[in-house]
Amino acid sequence: MVRFAPYKRFSWPLRWALRLLTTLLVLALVAVGGVVWVVRASFPQTGGELRLPGLAKAVVVRRDAHGVPQIYADTAADLFRAQGYVHAQDRFWEMDFRRKTTAGRLSELFGDSTLDIDKVVRTLGWRRVAEQEINLLTPEAKAGLDAYAAGVNAWMRDNAGYTSRSLEYAVLKLTNADYEPEPWTPVDSLSWLKAMAWDLRSNMDDEIERAVDAATVPRERVEELFPPYPYDRHRPIVTSGGVRDGAFTSGERPVAAADALRRVSATLNTVPSLLGGEGDLKGIGSNSWVVSGKHTDTGKPLLANDPHLGPKMPSIWYQAGLHCRTLSADCPYDVSGFTFSGLPGVVIGHNRTIAWGFTNLGPDVADLYLERVRENTYEISGTWAPLETRTERIEVAGGTPVDLTVRTTRHGPIVSDVFEPVAGLKTTGVEVALRWTALDPGKTGNAIFLLGRATNWEEFRKAAAQFEVPSQNLVYADTSGNIGYQAPGKIPVRSGGDGKWPAEGWTGEQEWTGFIPFDELPTAYNPEAGFIATANNAVVGPGYNHFLTDDWAYGYRSQRIADRLTQAIAAGKVTKDVMSAIHQDSFNGLAPILVPHLARIGGADTRLFTGWDFTQEKDSAAAAYFNAVWRNLLTLTFDDELPEDLRPGGNDRWFEVIRRLLDAPSDTWWDDVRTPKAEQRDDILRAALTAASAELRRTLGDDPQAWKWGDLHTLELTNETFGTSGIGPIEWLFNRGPYHLSGSKDAVNATGWDAASGGYEVNWVPSMRMVVDLADLDASTWVNLTGASGHAFNANYADQADLWAEGRTTPWPFTEERVKSATSDELTLTP
Repeated sequence: MVRFAPYKRFSWPLRWALRLLTTLLVLALVAVGGVVWVVRASFPQTGGELRLPGLAKAVVVRRDAHGVPQIYADTAADLFRAQGYVHAQDRFWEMDFRRKTTAGRLSELFGDSTLDIDKVVRTLGWRRVAEQEINLLTPEAKAGLDAYAAGVNAWMRDNAGYTSRSLEYAVLKLTNADYEPEPWTPVDSLSWLKAMAWDLRSNMDDEIERAVDAATVPRERVEELFPPYPYDRHRPIVTSGGVRDGAFTSGERPVAAADALRRVSATLNTVPSLLGGEGDLKGIGSNSWVVSGKHTDTGKPLLANDPHLGPKMPSIWYQAGLHCRTLSADCPYDVSGFTFSGLPGVVIGHNRTIAWGFTNLGPDVADLYLERVRENTYEISGTWAPLETRTERIEVAGGTPVDLTVRTTRHGPIVSDVFEPVAGLKTTGVEVALRWTALDPGKTGNAIFLLGRATNWEEFRKAAAQFEVPSQNLVYADTSGNIGYQAPGKIPVRSGGDGKWPAEGWTGEQEWTGFIPFDELPTAYNPEAGFIATANNAVVGPGYNHFLTDDWAYGYRSQRIADRLTQAIAAGKVTKDVMSAIHQDSFNGLAPILVPHLARIGGADTRLFTGWDFTQEKDSAAAAYFNAVWRNLLTLTFDDELPEDLRPGGNDRWFEVIRRLLDAPSDTWWDDVRTPKAEQRDDILRAALTAASAELRRTLGDDPQAWKWGDLHTLELTNETFGTSGIGPIEWLFNRGPYHLSGSKDAVNATGWDAASGGYEVNWVPSMRMVVDLADLDASTWVNLTGASGHAFNANYADQADLWAEGRTTPWPFTEERVKSATSDELTLTP
């Protein structure tokens, strides 16, 4: 996680004095109760009446006990204007921080402590692309974005003082008194889509990892660390079909580039993951599944979703409902679900007739091109073309502006020299350029509005066709009883190669020649199995006509979901309780393979595995020991040969790697090249058991029966800005936790952790959970990771966190009658 240090720009003695002063000030405020006033001053008015200029008619905002708003209006413009106002009421600091991040302007807030982030984002040009996308939007989308921005700006005018905006602004005032937020614009909203795409950018990290590993070990051994997808054990999402009549029917890497690629890895990892956490993020993706009514107790479909993203405080999601009082062509929205603050519409949820969910499809939509650079030119097939250059000026709070030179080839911006001075552009050698679909202007902004008002499968697919970046698995259900799946997105077609290794840009042999036509992307409608499950696994079998990627998740989660559904169908009817229970499934898919080998070795504390069902509940001693063995096994097997920054994080790719090695007891990966002995499989397994026992005795005590997985596997909900300030009292104000959790990486209950970090702390989570009942939408359930409010100490700041941690959900009222019965506060916004 990036540590935002607002005091870094000052000299060390002054920084120390400021930290001391701040600490004393915060403690004094607590002592006299002044902090209570500062905190509460920014809490929004949620009842009574407020004026919102520009409305055609009054808008009503009803909030339940969790602060979740349901907005009722007579026009689409009023609806989105009110949504902007309400988002700003609860989350404006988050919105302001996000737009500064996506524009490469964080240093205007935090000084030079965030300068590296700004340099990378400016090089990529997220906001420049978003500015070009405005002209690609439909009139409906443009109008929605304009109305939303007007609502945000109305709130800003009503809340001009820093204490009335949020506690974060009061803290920022201590070090950056001159900062004043600018008016909101539609581009601010569109830029957020670039952050979504960045965090879900498919196999770019795998591409770098392959290339850098190959500088240390032979390429054929690197390939062993990226096993093929196990189609024989784990089913793809779409199990049959191919492209017919234009529709889907049911090289070596130069060693000289190693240094440049390492610089690229460091550069790209500088950008904070606005959706993800820290450490091993390759499990970020999500689960979704949908079951046909022929297999449910109600006779109508059930749809579930839980996106796996980083644990933020507040949560990445904001629950809301957008309701036109009378549906018409001019006001077609009656939709409820999960939104992003800063973006109008509902991203995941349901309307009156359809429901939908997302998981990351993860196609290869980003390629790294090695470029031969000579001074201010680069090579194209034996000739030298001029590099495009531009200068980006970065304003720095408390410091002087910094000018950044960005160089671009035909493939995209050069990302290997961001942190190195380019004096007069006099550089010679190999650099790396990034070709990525999100750097092309697109139409994803249209899709959010189209999804919200779609009423059937055909309209849903028209919306999906606009969802270009990031490419997602979309699952679907409707009140007529249909279920479906659609793969959308701009996915490149290459003249050569498959994008798994960096390409030699000067040859022209691995160029993008176009994109897979939407009608040829995998799809399924009312499949024979009666259910669809997606969990970032392979979308379709190896016989598919186009190349999507080979870097899927390996199907442990998706197959577990499919197995649970198959069992439930065989036992009777699938219910909402069954769907929710699957959300909480903590089964470890590797354990049945690895534990028999550990038991065969014996000794240490292997008796804990006797009778273990391979689930990872927070009170489980066996789960604690198994995961400690797993971490130590990866360390002992691979740390001697792999680069320090690319050692195993432990996701399900490593399940497959170890699965193969367990059947090869003398494989050279088992050998520790740092010792004179030629270690074999059982030597490493025995050492891992012993090391894990010693580790847990140090951390959890000498009684193995009292060990608990949840005491290792903890979640700290950290505010994404001041939560990492380094100042204890300030972090106390904004952070919450720890929470002791069940689950693990690549369990369905995907509470991820990074084996390479040396600990078991949770770094990505099911960021929300929902089950939609298409027989009775009011019977649907949902839960958010934290709460609706972004204001520390507001009653709704973290009121869903305990529910989430315990695996519980809350009622999700939809019809106006049920919303009224759940209403705790009612606010009327008047013209």
